[in-house]
Amino acid sequence: MTTVAEHVDVLIVGAGLSGIGAAYHLQRAFPRRTYAILEGRESLGGTWDLFRYPGIRSDSDMYTLGYRFKPWLGDTSIADGAAILDYLRDTAAENGIDRHIRFRHRVRGAEWSTADNRWTVRAERADTGETVTLTADFLLSCAGYFRYDQPYVPDFAGTERFAGPVVHPQFWPADLDYANKKVVLIGSGATAVTLGPALTEQGAHVTMLQRSPSYIVSRPARDNIAMKVRRYLPPRAAYAVVRAKNVAFATTMYELSQRYPAWMRERIRGLQERWLPPGYDIDTHFTPSYNPWDQRLCLAPNNDFFRAIRKGRLDIVTDRIETFTETGLRLVSGATLDADIIVTATGLNLVAFGGIDLVVDGRPVTVSDSMAYKAMMLSDVPNFAYTFGYTNASWTLKADLVSEHVVRLLRHMDARGYARCTPVRDPSVGAESLFLNFNPGYVQRSASQFPIQGDRAPWRLRMNYLRDLFTLRHGSVANAALSFERADRPAPVAARD
Repeated sequence: MTTVAEHVDVLIVGAGLSGIGAAYHLQRAFPRRTYAILEGRESLGGTWDLFRYPGIRSDSDMYTLGYRFKPWLGDTSIADGAAILDYLRDTAAENGIDRHIRFRHRVRGAEWSTADNRWTVRAERADTGETVTLTADFLLSCAGYFRYDQPYVPDFAGTERFAGPVVHPQFWPADLDYANKKVVLIGSGATAVTLGPALTEQGAHVTMLQRSPSYIVSRPARDNIAMKVRRYLPPRAAYAVVRAKNVAFATTMYELSQRYPAWMRERIRGLQERWLPPGYDIDTHFTPSYNPWDQRLCLAPNNDFFRAIRKGRLDIVTDRIETFTETGLRLVSGATLDADIIVTATGLNLVAFGGIDLVVDGRPVTVSDSMAYKAMMLSDVPNFAYTFGYTNASWTLKADLVSEHVVRLLRHMDARGYARCTPVRDPSVGAESLFLNFNPGYVQRSASQFPIQGDRAPWRLRMNYLRDLFTLRHGSVANAALSFERADRPAPVAARD
């Protein structure tokens, strides 16, 4: 007997922020279309379910991290992980999206057949170990780009000598007792800036050890303008107004940083002089070698990071590790740091599309040789789209736009009887790194695994929500770079809206 694989019209990979949003847009636009979501973990939420370290929170405001279609009604603009996870669960339950999720289904491979005009997707069930096969007309990767099963930890000398626990935030032990302990926190990124103050709240004394500084800025956890607007407008209208306000503010700050980096550096320094104790060594501990927004700025809601320093509960040491010792760390400078617990907030590993092996008509797709079309599709890969969020703004701003554009693309294909669409790379388009103007270590370590971008539209990656808003929500779906084909006509058919 031959087992026929289950077929759905659209298959979504990942039940995190992007996948739940994509499902909403899809079922709202096409109530009769079938879809499924394959999620490798045992619950929805992605990043917000995986990370459980103390203080886990958003590093951007919930009026832009929240979905366009579901107003954020919380009292705080900078929300903790539990509140964000509740928001995602509510969204999935309210819209019946949770009924379409297949948990513990880790997608391993997807093969496109032009003869059949469909994807065949293999997923491994974590609970039974069996391989499940589904077919789909369109494949949408919402797996993000974090590698959930393996964080990045440098090969520190002497790690085995340390007598206490060594913990990475990605796998935080629920029973870790850090109250009133000496904690050395290795790292200077968003995770370290979040963890440091949170650990001090339980009486821990934290020493944040950094090789080099990051930009750290403060912002109120509560948006007072949002609270005032809510008094006079219905929830959806108030949400739209505050969302627009925050998008405009973030876009302005980013553009100013790009055009006037020296001015922005001085502006940030001036604010830090107000937040830190008098005479604090800002040059050593808070002055990065790069310009603002060459890496993402770290956020300290309500000055919590700077308050912990002022209260003497959090110290910063800028140095390099020579070796772990039985009681802590010995640094290159010769100084030593004693610790009961060492936390390695040293970053994440990235992986494209959840590590799925893509194959088109028997040809394995080398992702790093593929060019990103509108930063959401791959050259020469039919009926496939993916979601990567912004590095300079909230992830969901881009996720919503990608989902909306996929809906428009499917409508275009339905109206004209097309079975497949494929971005076709123009040889005259120059190639550049996808992360050309963004250089944090975790990105640079993995950049070679990701698609390249082109030197012009529609192959150019733009970290500008307002421009993408026009292109993806309102601009033409069809153009010379996108080939549309009918099932009975293998030759490309040019089409324009």
